[in-house]
Amino acid sequence: MTDLRIGHGYDVHRLVEDRKLILGGVEIPFEKGLLGHSDADVLVHAIMDSILGALALGDIGKHFPDTDERYKGIDSLKLMGYVIKLMSERGYKLVNLDATICAQRPKLSKYIEAMRQNIADISGVDISCISVKATTEEGLGFTGEEKGISATAVCLLEGKRKR
Repeated sequence: MTDLRIGHGYDVHRLVEDRKLILGGVEIPFEKGLLGHSDADVLVHAIMDSILGALALGDIGKHFPDTDERYKGIDSLKLMGYVIKLMSERGYKLVNLDATICAQRPKLSKYIEAMRQNIADISGVDISCISVKATTEEGLGFTGEEKGISATAVCLLEGKRKR
């Protein structure tokens, strides 16, 4: 019997000077980057939280605390590899993922395919299973005022139901 699980993730980071902007494992040329203990890849963080949520395993703060120096500056795709391993060890696979980045600037359309490919590669699925979109907030709120970038993600996992 099949066991389907849905997970939702959300993350936000402040934009600051003197940091690289990394989204979906892609370095994006911009005058600011995201502040965080790791590389602050807000997209990958939301995706990891969606998978951990579907598995009822908490959130990324539980697994990768910002008090642990091992994670300082780490590539978030490496952390996602650990989350994918947890998922696989529990007998689940990613069916599909839908994620949205909210950023007033920079424009992200030319980077989306590379983000999708990075996420598909680390997840072990075809790129057709990974959707990444970007939107602005029409100048409203902290993302619209360019104070930060946020991301949301929804995933569907499939596994064998255990009795």
